[in-house]
Amino acid sequence: MTRLVAVPNVSEGRDEAVLDAIGAAFAEHADVLHRSQDPDHHRAVFMLAAPPGRLHRALADGAKAAAGHIDLRRHDGLHPRVGALAVAPVVYLDDDDRGAAIAEALLAADAIGRTGVPVFLYGELAGGRTRAELRRGGPEALAARVADGELTPDYGPPAVHPSAGATLVAARPPLIAFNLELARPATLDAARGIAARIRESGAEGLPGVRALGLRLERQDIVQVSTNIEDHRAVRARDVLEAVARHHTVASAELVAPAPEAALAGWPAEVPLHMPATIEALLDR
Repeated sequence: MTRLVAVPNVSEGRDEAVLDAIGAAFAEHADVLHRSQDPDHHRAVFMLAAPPGRLHRALADGAKAAAGHIDLRRHDGLHPRVGALAVAPVVYLDDDDRGAAIAEALLAADAIGRTGVPVFLYGELAGGRTRAELRRGGPEALAARVADGELTPDYGPPAVHPSAGATLVAARPPLIAFNLELARPATLDAARGIAARIRESGAEGLPGVRALGLRLERQDIVQVSTNIEDHRAVRARDVLEAVARHHTVASAELVAPAPEAALAGWPAEVPLHMPATIEALLDR
């Protein structure tokens, strides 16, 4: 193994100069292989690659830059978040690399905490605690839960940063984040109803699938926004078919690069807007 991968998300999707500055900070210690951003979600996703022992430094530098440029008190995006650097997962593509990813994630948590932003672990590093549990109610609710003693940061200062919030860190396999645009006419209630049915806890629950129904006001688009946590159990095509049972899907988009296996069997008749796969980016 020569490089590890990280997919940090930042709570900024509109200001190119801010994203350029954060990207430059990441690039001090890592290759920035991809960046995507969305003004409605007000979120950007980076994909980084660096050797073990360096990737955590890139994440810490990015956390410091994000904290210096992003004030969550003035954030109005659709995407759930509790931090300027919202999540910083270290991703392993092969189970053989799991141990190295866990070690790098813990180094990243410590290094980010040293920048003055508290860090909460999630996933297998935290006994299965989920992002949703930590993001419930947003940064204000997280700060209150910490102040009340319900939660304690795993790394960094003992209180949530007033403007930069907190960062969530994990080591995990690739997460497939993609949005399905419902064909017009479609309502927000319809999208929310579909999301409630197909998410893991729903009546037609797909294992490891998270889903929300959203309206993108700037584009007048109604979408089902999803995360697939285990693409070996559920492919993107499976989620498409589940949504399409209830409403025609006009198109779909991948928020970040995905492994080739996650896209197997995608039907040609449904446009899928996507960057290069993870494997292709790492081969460059």
